[in-house]
Amino acid sequence: MARCIMVQGTMSGAGKSLLVTALCRIFRQDGLRVAPFKSQNMALNSFVTRDGLEMGRAQAAQAEAAGLEPDVRMNPILLKPSSDTGSQVIVLGEVRGQYAARDYFRQKRSLIPVIREAYESLAAENDVIVLEGAGSPVEINLKKDDIVNMGLAELVNAPVLLVGDIDRGGVFAQLYGTVALLEPQERARVVGTVINKFRGDVSLLQPGLETLESLTGVPVLGVVPYTQVEIDDEDSLSPRLQAASARRAVDIAAIRLPRISNFTDLTALERHPALGVRYVDRPERLGKPDLVVLPGTKSTLADLDWLRRTGLADAILRLAQQDVPVLGICGGYQMLGLALSDPLSVEGGGERAGLGLLPCHTAFVAEKSRTQVRGAVAAAPFAGAEVEGYEIHMGRTDRLGGAPFCRLMDGREEGACAGNAFGTYLHGLFDSGRLTEKLADWLLTRKGLPPQRASIPDRASFAGAQYDILADAVRRSLDMAAICRAMEEYDGN
Repeated sequence: MARCIMVQGTMSGAGKSLLVTALCRIFRQDGLRVAPFKSQNMALNSFVTRDGLEMGRAQAAQAEAAGLEPDVRMNPILLKPSSDTGSQVIVLGEVRGQYAARDYFRQKRSLIPVIREAYESLAAENDVIVLEGAGSPVEINLKKDDIVNMGLAELVNAPVLLVGDIDRGGVFAQLYGTVALLEPQERARVVGTVINKFRGDVSLLQPGLETLESLTGVPVLGVVPYTQVEIDDEDSLSPRLQAASARRAVDIAAIRLPRISNFTDLTALERHPALGVRYVDRPERLGKPDLVVLPGTKSTLADLDWLRRTGLADAILRLAQQDVPVLGICGGYQMLGLALSDPLSVEGGGERAGLGLLPCHTAFVAEKSRTQVRGAVAAAPFAGAEVEGYEIHMGRTDRLGGAPFCRLMDGREEGACAGNAFGTYLHGLFDSGRLTEKLADWLLTRKGLPPQRASIPDRASFAGAQYDILADAVRRSLDMAAICRAMEEYDGN
């Protein structure tokens, strides 16, 4: 059975996911078979595995850092919020159903056998498992029947690293307060604390570190510097969603939908020196960009209603009339059509008029489409660009006119285009770099600017280099010997 270490945080956004990613890379660099594990993830950025199953995108990135193919066992439960009080529940990659939060909490203990089996099967195949908690382990109202923080640590007998974010301030209170609120048996599992996202001279922290150790009785095992790396973000806490200015030759405005999902589709664009991406949630901030992007969403109908309430729908249509290109991805693609219908109440029922930029009709269906695909873009400005990625949606879209966006390897026509409006279900369409180059050249030419030849690495090569940068920074900062000793001690208990 594999040894393990668990990373928990004082709060969401403390840096748990990145630290797990780094540890996966470090252990892999050291020649160990390592896998990530997060029993329950709540995120709208998801990934479809080669066998057509859905999991959290953060765990897919961690698997990549570990040199593994993403596997739903690494994230056996995925919650995709569809409202403030409800989520779609996905178990081992398959949709279990739509649940109100209260109803899900009543039954989550029944998922412990699923969690245990997934963990034990991974542990049997690897030398090390790096586990990730969620939020904070001392959310007192949620601790009953916990399956993702200390409850999971107890289930698999894992030592725990507790991570706090100094960048947002109050890190000593975060760490001390969290340790203080733990039950004695939980506190005993915390083998070390980690201060994350530090900027400056670490020697100035020393008096605080000594006081923290004295108060908690837990050693500080590292101060990790703020490290600029481009690794897929997990959720709406991503700082990139706050970007307000492109500051590059080409201005791309992405609409920040309330239930935005898989916005990682756009991060690849930022690797091109001519393309700047900013996120917009009100019409007065839209301006006149060179491209408008409607990204994916977990709640297409609700977010379409929001577009209309805010005035963004009218603003986008005015831009389209001025020949500004508009691209819709997944839910954004559905919104660009003529009409959307929900006869099975997948999203609450009813019908909506779309924005009318594409000759398409979408009907929501009960069965979720989940598949990895490859193909080539057919739309004229980008024709021939090879693309690969995945589809993940609960709608069937029929194209009534126009032309397909791309042709897939299996012969299917996918997506739609009409004039300067484009729509596709394909997530990850820019990851290869080829479509990005053609898009940049087209948008620059439309502005009367020369193309900027840039060597854009494919997503896998770029990601690999980023994992190494992150791992190097974390390895220099953490007491890896102490972490390995803790893993050995718990392995023997």
